[in-house]
Amino acid sequence: MGAMANHEREDHRLQGEEAVIRVLAPLAEGYAGAFGLKDDCALLTPEPGTELVLKTDPIAEGVHFLPDDAPEDIAWKALAVNVSDLAAKAARPVAYLMALSFPQAPTLAWLSRFADGLRTAQQRFGCHLIGGDTDRRPGPITITVTIIGAVVQGGMLRRGTARAGDTVFVSGSLGDAALGLALRKDPALATAWGLSEAEAEHLRRRYLRPEPHLALGAALREHASAAMDISDGLAKDLARMCAASDCAARVHLLSIPLSAAAAKVLVADPALTDRIISGGDDYEVLATVPAASAQAFASAAKAAGVPVTEIGTVGAGSGIVIEGPDGQALTIDRSGWDHFL
Repeated sequence: MGAMANHEREDHRLQGEEAVIRVLAPLAEGYAGAFGLKDDCALLTPEPGTELVLKTDPIAEGVHFLPDDAPEDIAWKALAVNVSDLAAKAARPVAYLMALSFPQAPTLAWLSRFADGLRTAQQRFGCHLIGGDTDRRPGPITITVTIIGAVVQGGMLRRGTARAGDTVFVSGSLGDAALGLALRKDPALATAWGLSEAEAEHLRRRYLRPEPHLALGAALREHASAAMDISDGLAKDLARMCAASDCAARVHLLSIPLSAAAAKVLVADPALTDRIISGGDDYEVLATVPAASAQAFASAAKAAGVPVTEIGTVGAGSGIVIEGPDGQALTIDRSGWDHFL
């Protein structure tokens, strides 16, 4: 990118698509089928014994990130939310395509920082940019990533294969990102919630930089009956899994794993329980495991360095129940994020 700076001032908007591509081209280095982003298409050959897993999950300014979020964080999130889907399918990332839509040409400084964020994410997740497109259109910045992953043949987990008698697990902790978004919008909440700066930063970072649990893949393949990532909130995504699997689920509120920061927030404002359950942006793994394999799954996850928590059970019927501390079903004001509600 240093050579680029000789032709474009960092505070000036880039002139032409080729200028944008020159900034992004280094992200394709090391992947022969990307052809240095100089061709119309990329070439990918699956490894013997594997199948390809594909996912597209765009992010848009004002919906998935804020206008003043750092370009590095926006880039990380654009890739991470797609890798999260692969992690829940027990697949590993191989490569990705990216379409960038801008209301006006980006500056060299902004795009360089964005590319730096993508480079860091690529290195963490083990994949390369291999192609895509750029355009200019009215509206906010939109970043559309199509991730390509690989999984052993027959090894991809689905959301529609949970069965009555299974145990429901989630990875990590829930609700941090939703609380982090609230802090990004209103920093004064940190004081109202009694958070230390470290606790507030933890919540903000969970919103800005989700961490897909790729290391959970082997445990999922060996033990899980179904899995998906939690992107729109536990309540909505578990309901989706149950609908696809033609089953029901009961979850115990007190079993839902919380970070120390989120637990402190709920002490200060118990009404935020709804946000923990339905706030979205968790990007954790939701899995069902046959009861006989539950302990083995938990042990395998721990060995992989990924904390998982048993939060409920799958049963016959339909729908989900989240059981409160008194054993009664909670009434949830909003089941989860929906782009069209």
